Amino acid sequence: MSGPTTRVFVSHLAGLAVFDPNGDQVGRVRDAVANVRPRTETTRVIGLVVEVQPRRRIFVPMSRVTSLDRGQIITTGVVNLRRFEPRPDETLVIAELLDRKVTLVGSGEEVTVIDIAMEQTRGRDWTVAKVHVRKGGGGRLRRRGETLTVNWDAVDGLAAGHVVQGAANMLATFEKLRPADLAHVLHDLSPKRRAEVASALDDDKLADVLEELPEDDQVEILNHLAADRAADVLEAMQPDDAADLLGELSQHEQDRFLDLMEPDEAAPLRRLLSYADDTAGGLMTTEAVILPPNATVAEALARIRHPELTPAMAALVYVCRPPLETPTGKFLGVAHFQRLLREPPAEMISTVLDKEMRALSPATPLADVTSFLATYNMVAAPVVDADRRLVGVVSVDDVLDHLLPEDWRARDVEEEEDEDDRGYSPDDTGQIKVWTPRSGNGNG
Repeated sequence: MSGPTTRVFVSHLAGLAVFDPNGDQVGRVRDAVANVRPRTETTRVIGLVVEVQPRRRIFVPMSRVTSLDRGQIITTGVVNLRRFEPRPDETLVIAELLDRKVTLVGSGEEVTVIDIAMEQTRGRDWTVAKVHVRKGGGGRLRRRGETLTVNWDAVDGLAAGHVVQGAANMLATFEKLRPADLAHVLHDLSPKRRAEVASALDDDKLADVLEELPEDDQVEILNHLAADRAADVLEAMQPDDAADLLGELSQHEQDRFLDLMEPDEAAPLRRLLSYADDTAGGLMTTEAVILPPNATVAEALARIRHPELTPAMAALVYVCRPPLETPTGKFLGVAHFQRLLREPPAEMISTVLDKEMRALSPATPLADVTSFLATYNMVAAPVVDADRRLVGVVSVDDVLDHLLPEDWRARDVEEEEDEDDRGYSPDDTGQIKVWTPRSGNGNG
């Protein structure tokens, strides 16, 4: 190990870039893996969980880390690209130890784990040496209560199987992650820990994360929430995603959650649930950029600049007679954002409409929706009812979600390399090579 660093707090590793010896980035650290032992025994940190593209988490043994200093990690040798799955005797330090309630040996006082420090021994192993704790509870306020750093053997409860655990400090470690990345973190947790972390997220963040999770995880988390809070989270989700999630529940559960929601929030979900899954009505979202014909180009451009809009939803402005909430008044046409960029800001949007663009019916089958988007090179399309009212918008994102396999978010891209009899790719250059084992969980 090069460099002067011999003690590292694990939360400081989260998000650090991992490089090969030539300076090429391999991925980013998401956690550390330890063989947690009772306080009277040595607990070794055996490796790092590194996220590589496309959002695959792999195991990098500490023996392959050659430098851990100056805000980056250098690794060398052979790296296994098989998806990381923790073994029964392995613990994710950030995900499973932070926020754990433990007791101080001697005083018996209950404290909350804020961070874990590992140190390198003379034998070049990394062991857990220090535990940073907070007295007086936990909660979302990170400065609440006195904090202190104690030796590993000064706390009891880190090796316990059944623990009381919050999630504030773990979430603080991952606070800069995008919802899709945080969803990936949650997916890899145990059901118990996943429920604890989900409960600690605010409604809007949890809604964003749920939209990125596989359906089984969505249903599991929703069922762990109090009914009133589950209804609040459903209100915060995009209507099409919320309707898809409700569609996985029984009719009784659907009705229960919809009845708990605000009527104005529940109404679009009830409409979406009335359509078959494989139709434009079942695919569409009821939220779009909708403006009246007397709006200006400047107003339209301001609306599509909203940072929460996906590129597909920002590609078109839908012009309708009032009311402007779906189902709207008469649908008049769409304005393409490229056209808006070429027009004077004060120009009326009604003068730049594409009136020739066809609209889909809610009953249009998925195959026809796909063909329509491909034929006209569109990333979104309006859906109108028999009275020519805009009832929703189908985007290419929605279509892909239904065309891909149900478990596409959790699937790995299998990669094969030339292997010797141990599964290794010979490497004479010192660069990282990858291998996929024929068996095992990939932690070796």
